[in-house]
Amino acid sequence: MEKKDVKIVAKNPKAFHDYFVEDRLEAGISLAGTEVKSVRQGKVNLKDSFCHVKDGEMYVYGMHISPYEQGNIFNKDPMRTRKLLLHKREISRLYAKIKQDGYSLVPLSIYFKNSRVKLEIGLARGKKLHDKREAAAAKDAKREIDRALKTRNR
Repeated sequence: MEKKDVKIVAKNPKAFHDYFVEDRLEAGISLAGTEVKSVRQGKVNLKDSFCHVKDGEMYVYGMHISPYEQGNIFNKDPMRTRKLLLHKREISRLYAKIKQDGYSLVPLSIYFKNSRVKLEIGLARGKKLHDKREAAAAKDAKREIDRALKTRNR
């Protein structure tokens, strides 16, 4: 049995602020050689990225991978669209959800799994402003409780 080495390179905390993530999915991503080297250095930004289905294939838009310093002519455009590697039935299931139920596909994190670059995608529903306020209030309350317990235990 193989040991699964997972090394997280970048996360998208804004996704959890703006969306209710209801389902997660792991997808491979098609990258050029210099892009993989930049990902290894951690030069990835998922902040404003999203996934979309086009012609039966899934692509990620808005993901920024900085150019590799020693890449010279082999470097690609940092904001180019990149193809995600999923099975046809997974793509069609997600596409049906997006079209009918008002979901979005949002990249949550990018990581290495056994030396392969993987992208974790979340099937997410958008939060309204009052939902964001409730989440922030709950987070603040938890922080206050933890702080009170910490001072009491001293």
